[in-house]
Amino acid sequence: MNTRALVKAILGDTKGATAIEYGLIVALVVIAIVASLKGVANENSGLWAKVRTSVDQVVNP
Repeated sequence: MNTRALVKAILGDTKGATAIEYGLIVALVVIAIVASLKGVANENSGLWAKVRTSVDQVVNP
């Protein structure tokens, strides 16, 4: 295979570009999931703190 044909074959191959695109999409989805879980974790912590306070008030009047 001569150099010109090799360069043409490399430039015409789109498999790597597709893999990179899928990787970027997956990375964005993961970032969105982590951000939403962080928000849920903050709400959950606040809920359990409220429950603990309420239980403490009932147990130790």
